Amino acid sequence: MSNFFLRSGSGAGRSRSGRVWARMLVVAAAASVVGLASVTMLAPPPSTAVGPGVDSGSASIDAASGSSLADELQSLTVPGTATGVSVTRDGYGATSGLENLSKGSTNRDWAVLVLYMAGFPTSESNITVMLRWMRQENGPDDWWLRNNPLNNGWGSGGGSGLGSYANLVIAAENVGNALHGNPGYSAIVAGFESSAPTAQIEAAIWASPWASSHYGNGSHWAYTPVPEYASPAGTWG
Repeated sequence: MSNFFLRSGSGAGRSRSGRVWARMLVVAAAASVVGLASVTMLAPPPSTAVGPGVDSGSASIDAASGSSLADELQSLTVPGTATGVSVTRDGYGATSGLENLSKGSTNRDWAVLVLYMAGFPTSESNITVMLRWMRQENGPDDWWLRNNPLNNGWGSGGGSGLGSYANLVIAAENVGNALHGNPGYSAIVAGFESSAPTAQIEAAIWASPWASSHYGNGSHWAYTPVPEYASPAGTWG
C-alpha cells in the first residue's frame, strides 16, 4: 500500500515538472518574437538617393512622408490695394566745434579755443599751461583785458603786445598765427602738438621771445590752480 502511494506521488511530480518546463519554453519563444519586432521597429528607414547639396537625412524623412522639398516652399501674395507706411523721423542738426567754443565766456573756454584754432590737442596738460600763461600776462580776474589775453602783438596793432582785438575769437586766432608764424616759437608748438608735460612746454615759453622778461626763467611763474572767470558780455563778438 505504501509502495503504491510512493510511485503514484513520484509520477504526479514528474507530470507537474513537465508542464512547468513547457510553460517556460512558451514564454521564452514569445519574448524572442517581441524582441525581434522591437528591433525591426527601431531600424532606420531605407535611405533614398538625393541630389547634390541636399541633406540625405532630410530627404529620407521627406521620402517617407511622401513630400518633397519643393512642397515646403512658401510664397506671399500682396494685394494690389496695399499701401506703403509713411515713417516720420526726428530731425537733427550739427554745429561746428568752433561755433560751440565761440559761445564760451570763461578764461578756460578761451584757452580751449586757442588750442583748437591753432590745431593743438585740447588735452588737460595743454589747457593747464595756457591758463597759467594767461595769468602771467593779465591776471585771472581781468584776463580779457583789451581782448588780448596773452598780450600778443601779432595783428593787434601793438608791437609790444599792448594792442587790442575786436573780440576774443579774433584774438584766439591770432595767437595760433603767431605761434606757427614765428620760428622762435617752434619749441612751444612742438610741446603743444605732442601734449608734452607742462614743465617742458612752460620752459619753451620762457626761452622764447614771447616776453622780453622771459618770465624770470620761471621764477615769476605760478603753479596754483587758476580760477575761472567769465568775461563781460560782448567780448566774444
